[in-house]
Amino acid sequence: MSQTLPPAPVPETNRWGAVPARNGPRLLRPAPVRIVLLVVLFFAVQALAAGLVLPVMDRPLLAQALGVGAAVLTLLLYAAAVRLTERRSATELRLRALPLGLVGGTLLGVALFAAVIGVIAVFGEYRITGLGSADGVMAAIGMMCAVAVIEEVIFRGVLLRILEEATGPWGALGLSSVLFGAMHMVNPGATLWTGTAIAVQAGLMLGAAYLLTRSLWLPIGLHLGWNFASAGIFGTAVSGVDHGETSVFTSTTAGPYPLTGGAFGPEASVTAVVLCTALTALLLVLFVRRHRRPA
Repeated sequence: MSQTLPPAPVPETNRWGAVPARNGPRLLRPAPVRIVLLVVLFFAVQALAAGLVLPVMDRPLLAQALGVGAAVLTLLLYAAAVRLTERRSATELRLRALPLGLVGGTLLGVALFAAVIGVIAVFGEYRITGLGSADGVMAAIGMMCAVAVIEEVIFRGVLLRILEEATGPWGALGLSSVLFGAMHMVNPGATLWTGTAIAVQAGLMLGAAYLLTRSLWLPIGLHLGWNFASAGIFGTAVSGVDHGETSVFTSTTAGPYPLTGGAFGPEASVTAVVLCTALTALLLVLFVRRHRRPA
């Protein structure tokens, strides 16, 4: 006679859909302790990934394998860290949300960046000059997988999620976005404007994607799609970094800085800020409607 197994327990969530951390080891329960511990861990992983992938960008298969491997390792480390510090499974990495979140998010990120390029091209300031290298595109895929996963784990999986315990979703969204913009201030050609632009367009958008879905897959997909479209398809600088011939097309971008972002790339353009803010507003409206208290 067959025996029916009981359903898996549903994690307790607060009003906004977050899973409170209550069961971790006493020493690791304070939010600041977990933030410092995990941020240091994953910045070390980021440094290791950069040290492995960047020197082999001229060897596309190896660069791709190392980049994807670094991304997978980061996710496994994150799941293990959540288990250790909070004694729960990392529901924000639940596999049933992976296909729509990761694949759909990547396609949406590519489409969003393509829309930015489309606006710039309409004004005649983006021109395709030739074809890039297939090997370069393969290497770009590996590099951008590592970048998207590691940065989303740090800023959405650690900072936004844990800050929310103390500040609620709005304070955590704002603070994590400011820190995300500040991190990019060390990039070539960065200014106060570029940091602000990235905080507004990317920090808020990716944070809103996490709050709406309570999953890291959608922000990872959006981040991956955007960065890959920039460095792997349209041949523009990514946050001030020119990755060379790693794209489908080689291109030139000229014209007014507010329209194109200049040498820093389209991320510094008002065009990108406006389009990304529109998507952020939509995500936040859906988030608030989902968690609106009944009258």
